[in-house]
Amino acid sequence: MIKLNQIDTEQVNPHTLEIDRVPTLDMLRMINDEDHLVADAVERVLPSVAVAIERIVEQMDKGGRLVYCGCGTSGRLGVLDAAECPPTFGTDPGLVVGLIAGGEAAFTRAIEGAEDDYGQGRVDLEKIGFCADDALVGIAASGRTPYVLGAIDYARSLGAPAIALTCSANSELSRHADVAITPLPGPEVITGSTRLKSGTAQKMVLNMLSTGVMIKRGKVYGNLMVDVKATNEKLCERAVSIVMRTTGTDDATARQTLAQCGFSCKIAIVMLLCGLDAKQAGEALDAAGGHISQTVKNCAIPE
Repeated sequence: MIKLNQIDTEQVNPHTLEIDRVPTLDMLRMINDEDHLVADAVERVLPSVAVAIERIVEQMDKGGRLVYCGCGTSGRLGVLDAAECPPTFGTDPGLVVGLIAGGEAAFTRAIEGAEDDYGQGRVDLEKIGFCADDALVGIAASGRTPYVLGAIDYARSLGAPAIALTCSANSELSRHADVAITPLPGPEVITGSTRLKSGTAQKMVLNMLSTGVMIKRGKVYGNLMVDVKATNEKLCERAVSIVMRTTGTDDATARQTLAQCGFSCKIAIVMLLCGLDAKQAGEALDAAGGHISQTVKNCAIPE
């Protein structure tokens, strides 16, 4: 039996007991007041998020992947974060993977009972060839979802880092993981509706995980997304703007340089800062692990 009274995300919120009887504006203020608690909850777990980022980077440096695994809202948030990595950071679509109980169909509609299948967590990881070089982030607001527990246990059996992202203290999922990230935003506005504060907290942490990993891997220069893929007009203009801003060059030169290197911001920036052609700039970046700052230092030219 599931003892809901022992799960933080199932507690009744004393501040919203009359939310169904107040004017609309007061209802919204109740929701907003509760949302203010989320950022503070995330701030308290930043040390754990930092540890998780370092572990994930270590795995990627070995050729591994970051895999998210969850059910319902938690699973959808993981899939969403994974899907945003290729256009934002220019990553291969297989580098960050999102799995959701019930498969792709569960992204847009509920698949009843999928989260209760402990063995399916392992099966889904096996389907993507999950191995010891990968890193798993299991996402479950309650911290007890069987599907996610099965995935976490399988990852650990292989020796891969298993990271738990939950919103319930002392959860089973956290006890099974190598790293536990547990923001506690408190009871939901609507009891048990974890798509609200818990979902917001999870989204914030996932943003930090993927963004932090990509920064550590040289996908950002200053605070600019220099590995952005210029796949539409807006992103092409962003690429031009990034090259202009980082090198001080004019619009025409930025466009000409980008055209010479397949619209790769990173290569264009190194070409202009180091006086190299596209091939040389690409080789210099590779030698510096893809980090523009280190590449520029290696060229002995001040940034």
